[in-house]
Amino acid sequence: MKLDFTSERILAVVAHPDDAELLCAGTLARAKADGTPVGVCVMCRGDKGQPSRPVPNLAAVRRQEMEASARLLGAGLFLGGVPDGELADTPAQRRKLIEIYRQFKPTLILAHAPNDYHPDHRAASALAEACSWFCASRGHITRSPSLLEPPALWWMDTIDMSGFDPGFFVDITAHLELKSRLLACHKSQLQRGADTEFSPLDRLMRLQAQARGSQASVTAAEAFRACHAFKRARAW
Repeated sequence: MKLDFTSERILAVVAHPDDAELLCAGTLARAKADGTPVGVCVMCRGDKGQPSRPVPNLAAVRRQEMEASARLLGAGLFLGGVPDGELADTPAQRRKLIEIYRQFKPTLILAHAPNDYHPDHRAASALAEACSWFCASRGHITRSPSLLEPPALWWMDTIDMSGFDPGFFVDITAHLELKSRLLACHKSQLQRGADTEFSPLDRLMRLQAQARGSQASVTAAEAFRACHAFKRARAW
């Protein structure tokens, strides 16, 4: 599968500040290299992901880390502003994300798999899917006008590949080192690598990219599955 992203506008909708870097930053970097506008929408503040040595004002620190990563990638950054653990598919959160879609005007959404391990991931998945439909509905009123049509939607791989059956792979071999540099912006989370309940993130990311690459006969890849809901599927 050889993709050309030049005519797209791609928005990743994720739960936490480092989720895009772990799961889809290689694809975003590849699209950016094609000249495609890319954006990252982070729904949660990242305020509760503390290392064993707590970081003061963690939400503010993680916002700075998100901004540094977005600058390095050349991506637009949108924030949901919800405290960790409190994200839910509610009318208020739908309105907020619908407005973000209408501001960015994506043609393709990258979102967490519906069965991902983390409750915030699953909530972000439900919101991303619902808003991919309602952003094109004139009856759902926000500050910006409705989109002309719903964007396509791809489900991203799960962290550690648990319970995810890939539909296709994107070759990110040329962008793996940039993906690592983007992840390195999240210093507060890399500090958690030595904690017994956590994992060294760069190692986890590289092992997953290599494993998916091996399945796709390339050096490094990211895995996705198309959402087949009406008007959210496309021919590529």
